[in-house]
Amino acid sequence: MTFHPTVRLLLCLFGLLLPLALPARNVDLATVPERRTVQLTIYNSEDLTLVRETRVVTFKQGVNPLQFSWANTLIDPTSVELKFREPKAGLDLLDTTFPHDKPQMLYWNVQSDANREATIEISYFTSGISWAADYVAIADADEKALRLESFVRVRNQSGEDYENAQVRLVVGTINLVEKIAELAKVPVGRIGELDKNEYRDLRQKAARKMMAPPAPASLAVAGAAYDMAAEMEAPKEIIKEGLSEYFIYTIEGTETVPNGWAKRLRSFEAAGVPMTVEYRYRPREYGEQLTRLYLLRNDTASKLGSTPLPDGMLRVFRANGRDGLSYLAAQNLKYVPIGDKIELNLGPDPAVVFELLKQKVYRDNLWFQIKGGNLYRKLGEDGVKLELDSQVAGWDEHTVYRQKIRNYTRKPIHVQIRREYAGDIAFRGRLNPTLHDFQTVQFETSIPAGGKAALDYEIIARMGYNQKQNRVELQTGEVKP
Repeated sequence: MTFHPTVRLLLCLFGLLLPLALPARNVDLATVPERRTVQLTIYNSEDLTLVRETRVVTFKQGVNPLQFSWANTLIDPTSVELKFREPKAGLDLLDTTFPHDKPQMLYWNVQSDANREATIEISYFTSGISWAADYVAIADADEKALRLESFVRVRNQSGEDYENAQVRLVVGTINLVEKIAELAKVPVGRIGELDKNEYRDLRQKAARKMMAPPAPASLAVAGAAYDMAAEMEAPKEIIKEGLSEYFIYTIEGTETVPNGWAKRLRSFEAAGVPMTVEYRYRPREYGEQLTRLYLLRNDTASKLGSTPLPDGMLRVFRANGRDGLSYLAAQNLKYVPIGDKIELNLGPDPAVVFELLKQKVYRDNLWFQIKGGNLYRKLGEDGVKLELDSQVAGWDEHTVYRQKIRNYTRKPIHVQIRREYAGDIAFRGRLNPTLHDFQTVQFETSIPAGGKAALDYEIIARMGYNQKQNRVELQTGEVKP
């Protein structure tokens, strides 16, 4: 049989390499055992994949040397572990040896109390295997609902082929929380002194906790024969399981992931996902333009919400009513927890015109200070005689704005506007404004199809002696351009 040369496990004769004090060992060469199962648990943000593979090995009574090689791969040799699937099978791992004259190879010495066949599990970490999500959103012609399709692409650059592997994808933004807990146990004086080996050991220990193996039934599924005809008849299901701050996606059945190849698999498809359309003016987020968005949520009411949505590229289309699609936008979707909102930025809409005009600026409520004293005098409407040695100590500066919005679409639109201010500010208008935060004013309006709106407001900045508090105050009143 043919076996990939870079990673192999075999029973072999190498008595000359071991100390003479070891017990007598078997001298029979054995056939390279074939993998029975292999599982890949891929965690992108650390470039870390936990590989678990099982093999059935025939042991002789006495000491059995096993050889493991990782030549031409990205396997971390310090992470390689050997376990017996049946703990009380009469097998004992005596030692692990890294021969100095044979790089990229190790030997295990296994003591067996009888001739027997047993299943062993080898696990290790490797780099070079990654996965990425991508999405396609197709809105209906009325822009009331959309169909959201999700895919995952697995890429293997590890140097090793993995045939008929169960693939598990870790979704989340946890940054190995357990690793941080381990670092917290390091004495304060050594926190900054951890070398690469210590950091790697902590990372591996934390990742092994996080990437716990599935129930034995799941391994049985992974070891089942791969039915190509069944795969062609129906797309594979991806099973999601929640584990604290993260999720693990388990792809149904098995996949062969050769080195240097990538595979694209469907994650889910949700039809009839309700959405709304909103126009926003938020200079900090979108720049000085009115931006059009599709708004939806990752929850059960939206026919989503079974799992968080991982980072990925999302492309948005709209049905044009003529059995075709119109391309709208593409954006990087950030990680979306369950219940959180999804905002698809479509950019400015050429059918909706937005203008911001400054109407006028003036000052009033002036206060003066006489030099050499603390006396302040206010300039009233009837006027007062000002001494030559006085100076302006406080005033209110008014700026009147008009926002013009023209809706040339065939549907009414909803517009949300936010403006941020610093200092002691009064916002005056008939727009029913609210405070999004202590320095951000928000107001909304609806504009009918083919309609227009002129939204007037006034900003009053209190300066000098007039300043009372560093916050934004809302006032309702007439604004006269």
